[in-house]
Amino acid sequence: MKMKIRKGDRVRVLRGDEADKNQVGEVIRVLPKENRVVVQGVNLVKKHQKQTQSGGKTIPAGIREFEAPIDLSNVVLVDRTSEKEAKGTRRSSKAKETEEPKAEKKTPRRKSTSSSKEEKTSKKSDTEGK
Repeated sequence: MKMKIRKGDRVRVLRGDEADKNQVGEVIRVLPKENRVVVQGVNLVKKHQKQTQSGGKTIPAGIREFEAPIDLSNVVLVDRTSEKEAKGTRRSSKAKETEEPKAEKKTPRRKSTSSSKEEKTSKKSDTEGK
């Protein structure tokens, strides 16, 4: 599925923890295989980290706090200027200039059934007289 939200977009959180609802933040990372996004300052999680050594480097023990991914269905793209939900889809400026309004299709009206019956009877009477 094609992702409509990209890194750097502003989004509003619709569902989740009460502290995170209706918060607006910038997308830090997009995970298209998992259908998730990471939003700055939203869905903060604390993780207890043991002290580890790898490649001669020591990572100290402590409590790490970081943003966890949110499902894509729980966020909506927001307009940067007004901080309201963007209704339209993302389009390039060239596409807007070349678009032409679609012509409305007009369907012909059918005649009512009562008038068509009268015409049939009048045609029959004309042919019988000859």
